[in-house]
Amino acid sequence: MKPIRNIAIVAHVDHGKTTLVDALFRTAGTFRANQVMIERVMDSNAQERERGITILAKNTAIDFHGTRINIVDTPGHADFGGQVERTLAMADAILLLVDAFEGPMPQTRFVLRKAFERGLKALVMINKIDRPGQRAPQVLDEVFDLFVELGAGDEQLEFPVIYGSGRDGWAALDYTTPDAKERGLLPLLEMILEKVPTPAQVQDAPVLFQAATLDHGDYLGRIGIGRVVRGVLQQGARLAVCHPNRKSEPIVQVKSLFRYEGLERKPVDAVYAGDIAVVAGIEELSIGDTLCHPEHREPLPAIRVDEPTISMVFQVNDSPFAGLEGTYVTSRHLRSRLERAALRDVALQLADTTAAEAIEVKGRGVMHLGVLVEEMRREGYEFAVGKPTVIVRVENGVELEPFEIASVETPPDAAGRVIEYLGRRRGEMLSMEPLGEQTKLEFRIPARGLIGARTALLTLSQGNAVLAHVFDSWRPDAGKIPRRTSGVLVSDRAGPVVPYALNGLQDRGIFFIAPGIEVYEGMVVGANNKDGDLPLNVCRTKKMSNMRAAGKDENVILAPPRVLSLEECLEFIDDDELLEVTPKNLRLRKRELNADRRKKNERREDS
Repeated sequence: MKPIRNIAIVAHVDHGKTTLVDALFRTAGTFRANQVMIERVMDSNAQERERGITILAKNTAIDFHGTRINIVDTPGHADFGGQVERTLAMADAILLLVDAFEGPMPQTRFVLRKAFERGLKALVMINKIDRPGQRAPQVLDEVFDLFVELGAGDEQLEFPVIYGSGRDGWAALDYTTPDAKERGLLPLLEMILEKVPTPAQVQDAPVLFQAATLDHGDYLGRIGIGRVVRGVLQQGARLAVCHPNRKSEPIVQVKSLFRYEGLERKPVDAVYAGDIAVVAGIEELSIGDTLCHPEHREPLPAIRVDEPTISMVFQVNDSPFAGLEGTYVTSRHLRSRLERAALRDVALQLADTTAAEAIEVKGRGVMHLGVLVEEMRREGYEFAVGKPTVIVRVENGVELEPFEIASVETPPDAAGRVIEYLGRRRGEMLSMEPLGEQTKLEFRIPARGLIGARTALLTLSQGNAVLAHVFDSWRPDAGKIPRRTSGVLVSDRAGPVVPYALNGLQDRGIFFIAPGIEVYEGMVVGANNKDGDLPLNVCRTKKMSNMRAAGKDENVILAPPRVLSLEECLEFIDDDELLEVTPKNLRLRKRELNADRRKKNERREDS
């Protein structure tokens, strides 16, 4: 049996984890020399490739000098921190990537804290060393300070450091020497073999396997990925599914057993202690469950993840266009799909609402829930969602809300506007420092203050601000936060949008719809320039009796509509509005479509 190393690659978003894994594949000979490789091969999900971020943790394995190295590529975005927490259960050490220019960022702090809580050893790679303006010595000092701040022990503070570029495929202990690039990534792999602890490989004991990640295959059914903690996991074995918080412990059979080799799952007869295994066909298996010998039931501690901070209500679409574009439209379809999502992602939680056709979904952030919404619409689901709201909890009679640490990189000339904006949203500035030609600002801010902030900061900085944030703590309510500063333009009837009508209404605000689009009464068609909502007729046609204006329609010049992305739609909607989601369209609408009934409801609320 080969010696084993288990390592998780962790970093802040866009610090180069997935690109480094690509280069490790090439160095270890996982791919043939002439094999065509796409960039960021581990980002196999369509949304991951489009967004340029890792959403789902991925497993892979490479062989180097006779040692099997299991690698977990983890997400860097704070909204997908639940993936990081689970996958650390499979690792004995972490490789912390830090950008040689940006240094430690909010998510760096988050993943490092989680690793230290599990007692994992950390290896550090200062990545992107070829980046203009790199400041490796200062970044190393900042990393050391972060280790101290997070309470690292003496042994953890003696972390090994290597420098390099994942994109160009090289690493070196001293990046200033002329031959630093000559050995490629071999120095990094050698450091992993030397510094990552060897897992305990106790084989002559009853088997223990804990599932950290779930997947699903059309032919294999439910797939569990996790670590064999003890003993030997064999195909065909009959084992008990155990969990410390559950009484029922069904006996199941391991129908299919796999191990990672490169990116592929290769069928095997047995997986030994210390290695990562893939079991398939056990429908009773959930994240955190332990497969035990029926006569030695010893469930491992449950995998704990931080609780959600944002919730959103998913409901059946009841607009006039309901059922026209989606394949799955009923509450049964919706509930089944959301239950499946919560099963695969323990950071998602479901709760019933007072309405039978509506389900509350709790997650880590707007992007976390937005990715779920986008996945569902691509699969043919049609539904509506309400405004994302922050979850509050009560401790000792005090109402607490989640606060985040937010980091903003912005041009210096926009720093004042950014500080003023986040100050209005109850943000407390913690630090301000130059970062090359940028200014780096750090705030502690309520999570609800960040809803819609990304788009606003881009506007304030002419598209140059970069926002990153991570959960900090639960604190007392920070008070009222201004949200949308103006009302919306609402269609007062159904029909196709007419250029002639839009031309006469352009001074009322910014439109979200183009000529020819079908609208219905109560559909939000734009943002009002003033406070309050404004019903208007975007379907009005020109009276043909006006002969003097004949031919004038040809000269209509319309401003292009503002097309909102899914996240922008979720950040834009207010309490009395919904986002209608279909495979083909995203439509903003009022909850109550009829204008007269909306006015009656407003009067009732005011009284």
